[in-house]
Amino acid sequence: METRSSFATTRRTELFDALVDLFVAEGFAHLTLDTIAARLKCSKSTLYTLAGSKEQLVTAATVHFFKRATERVETTVADIAGPRERIAAYLTAVGEALAVTSDAFMADLDAFAPAREVYERNTRIAARRVQELITDGVATGDFREVHAAFAADLVATMMVRIQQGGVRAATGLDDAHAYRELASILTAGVSA
Repeated sequence: METRSSFATTRRTELFDALVDLFVAEGFAHLTLDTIAARLKCSKSTLYTLAGSKEQLVTAATVHFFKRATERVETTVADIAGPRERIAAYLTAVGEALAVTSDAFMADLDAFAPAREVYERNTRIAARRVQELITDGVATGDFREVHAAFAADLVATMMVRIQQGGVRAATGLDDAHAYRELASILTAGVSA
């Protein structure tokens, strides 16, 4: 039998999932708390149990989005054996995780400093993860000797350009395709 505490946790997770799905599909800047509550079929007081204001709700939902995305990405990479394949799988999975986001969500994310900081923090974490994958590949001899921190910084820079729409504007590539190209170029560049 489910306890009240586990029910509350389950309900909270369901609400955050629904909130993230709403924001990802439509953005969040134009939504009021009343609209969000109506769309999620809950009360405003229920939303206030998640966060104390719309701004805090947006930030918490952004954290939830990236937590879910990170879990999916890491699950994908866990089953991959070779360093080259792991980097390609990692960056491709990041692209796929972001591919579900609407232009409105990405624009709102960029315009709202607390949510943008969550994205930037996750970009730094992803860059460190790529650095680890490169370092592992160099250690096993699968990659040539490269400066892993530089390669990770290059990846982070491109991730930010992808997020901000610069790559799409310059190349016409959507985010998922841009991540696949980044993976291809990076893995070819570090291969032994």
